[in-house]
Amino acid sequence: MNRMLIVDDEEKIRAVVREYAEFEEFEVSEAKDGMEAVNLCRENDYDIIIMDVMMPRLDGYSACKQIHKEKNTPVIMLSARGEEYDKLFGFETGIDDYMVKPFSPRELMARVRAVLARSQMSPLPTEDETPTHMKFDGLEIDLAGREVYVDGQRASMTPKEYDLLFYLVKNKGLALPRNKLLEEVWGYDFFGDDRTVDTHIKMLRGNLGPYRSFIITLRGMGYKFEPKAKAF
Repeated sequence: MNRMLIVDDEEKIRAVVREYAEFEEFEVSEAKDGMEAVNLCRENDYDIIIMDVMMPRLDGYSACKQIHKEKNTPVIMLSARGEEYDKLFGFETGIDDYMVKPFSPRELMARVRAVLARSQMSPLPTEDETPTHMKFDGLEIDLAGREVYVDGQRASMTPKEYDLLFYLVKNKGLALPRNKLLEEVWGYDFFGDDRTVDTHIKMLRGNLGPYRSFIITLRGMGYKFEPKAKAF
């Protein structure tokens, strides 16, 4: 039985999510603020967390950062704010999905199933013909170790940023449509749209620093990774 933690300062929202989750046979725990959520995650293991953003004592973003210092539990963030900046900030903290209030409980549960399915998948495989360690000027990528170095400094990226970069690298020089990236990196059952890809590309470029230009935008289509590569 999957275990879910619902974190929201609104009792009615917790009750609605609990009802739908228990109907789908989840074991549910609740927290009314971020601080309580962090403490519960230290004492228990959960398969997924539904986290509100604006809460007393400790907001959802801060709570997510604290939880991810110790555990890599998938998080779906709930927020009344739907601006790109808010979603971008959420993905930078390592969340897996973002829903804007008011939301459909049925859609939320569908997203929960999709996130759980992705989290239980193995990392993207490395093709036999693809070198496991590559160097593009000052950008070093270790596919097997899932590490990226920018001018000798290890880059700190979310798991999905690693997956996206590795897929681009393994298909370097190829034009990759946004829907192809969504299907291969997020999974065919992902509920996001093209903006999800654009948001993660923006984050990824920020982490690549002077090598951000290696990811080329193909207007109206998608992206491709095109540097001068050295493989070893």
